[in-house]
Amino acid sequence: MAQGGIARWLYRGKRPNWIARIANRAMAAAGLLGAAPGYLAALEVTGRTSGRTFSLPVVIAIVEGERYLVSMLGENVSWVQNVRAAGGKAVLRSGGREEVQLEEVSIERRAPILRAYLQRAPGARPHVPVNKDATMEEFQRVAAGFPVFRVASSKAARSGVLRG
Repeated sequence: MAQGGIARWLYRGKRPNWIARIANRAMAAAGLLGAAPGYLAALEVTGRTSGRTFSLPVVIAIVEGERYLVSMLGENVSWVQNVRAAGGKAVLRSGGREEVQLEEVSIERRAPILRAYLQRAPGARPHVPVNKDATMEEFQRVAAGFPVFRVASSKAARSGVLRG
């Protein structure tokens, strides 16, 4: 099975199977400890129904000096729904703990972020129906299906520093 086929199998039905869940926990633990590369972190978000804190590994895309998180599995995944329900409040861990405000990016602005994300996250490539080197127009055509959040520190959010 090719790498893309394995990744699709691990996330059949846009949900991680038991192997993917174990791998995700290991990656989240590495992010929590700061043992992962700088672009990997653990995202902690409060569950919208359970109130429990969930932790998952994320790849941070950087575009024009800003940090972004992308949902490689699209709209209907728990972490996206939990972030929205929490009003964007979350925590990023990569050696340390950073309270963040996640701001959803409009569809029109997602294409360059999706491209940067696919350059950095090879495991996401089988889930996004464009090549990592595709044109901006091709990324724009699929942008509506992949939520993107800009990462802002909570301190900046409270002081009104965030840009719209």
